Amino acid sequence: MIRIRPDVKEALAAGRPVVALESTVLAHGLPRPRNLVVGRALEEEVRGHGAVPATVGVVSGVPVVGLDAAQVERMANEDGILKVSTRDLAVPVARRGDGATTVAATMWLAARAGVQVFATGGIGGVHRGGDGRDVSADVAELGRTPMLVVCAGAKAILDLAATREALETAGVLLVGYRTDELPAFYSRESGLGVDVRADSPAEVAAIWHAHREMRLPGGVLLCVPPPVETALRAAEVEAAIEAALARAEKEGVRGKQVTPFLLTAVAEATGGRALEANVGLLRNNARTGALVAAAISALS
Repeated sequence: MIRIRPDVKEALAAGRPVVALESTVLAHGLPRPRNLVVGRALEEEVRGHGAVPATVGVVSGVPVVGLDAAQVERMANEDGILKVSTRDLAVPVARRGDGATTVAATMWLAARAGVQVFATGGIGGVHRGGDGRDVSADVAELGRTPMLVVCAGAKAILDLAATREALETAGVLLVGYRTDELPAFYSRESGLGVDVRADSPAEVAAIWHAHREMRLPGGVLLCVPPPVETALRAAEVEAAIEAALARAEKEGVRGKQVTPFLLTAVAEATGGRALEANVGLLRNNARTGALVAAAISALS
C-alpha cells in the first residue's frame, strides 16, 4: 500500500540515515511560489548534511514515502489538494486523489516505512480559547507512534501551556536541543521547560536508541529553537496572534482552515518577518534532523 522511493528504500535497508518531511508545508503552509523553493531547499538541507530526504504525501491514491521531484512540484502547484491527518488518509486513497500529510499522517506513514526521524516546523496542539478538548491529532500520534520528531515546539497560535500538559499526558518526552526551554515556534522562549536537555546529535541519538531498545511507546519530540537571526520577539508575535484570532472569529474561519489563515495573518502583521522566521526554522530543523539521523545510524 505504501510506495517508498527506491533510494529511500535502499538507504533504509542499508541502515543509512533517512529524514521524513511533511507535504502540508508545500500544499498549505507557505505561499506560492515560495512553497516549492522551500520544499526543495529542505530536501537539500537533509542531503547536504548526510541523510536521504523522504517527503511524504498521497499521490493519485497511493501513500508515498519519498516524493520524487515531479510529485513535490505537484504538491506545491496544484489546487484542491486535501490536507490529511491520520484519520483522513483513507479518503484520498479511496478516491485516488492527492493528499498533503500533516505531522500526524507523516509520522504514521513514515514509521511504517521504517523511517525513525521526521523534521517539521511546529506541531499542532491545544487550540486557544476553548475548553481544552480541541486538540490536534499530532499529540495523539506522538503518544503512540515511534518517531523522533524535530520541531520548533508547537505552533505559536496555540495554547502552549495546555499543549505542554497534553504532551505530558500522552507520555511524550520533550528534549530541548541546546536549550532548557520549550521554543515557541517564531520565538526562542515560551517560559515553559522541557523534560531534558541534549547538546549534541550524539546525545539525542543515545536517548532515542535507549527509547527504542526498551520498546517504550510513542515518540520523542526534539525541540529546536529557531535561528537567532530570524527569530521574533515573543511580545510582537503574541500581539499579531491576538489580532489574527479576532479576525478569524469575525470572518467565521473554522476547522482545518484556521491554522493556515492564522499563519498568513501573522505573517502579514509582522511585515513578512514571521514568514522568514518560519522558513528559517524549517531549514534549521531539516539540518538538525539530518545530523541526528546520521548519529542514530552510527549507533545501529
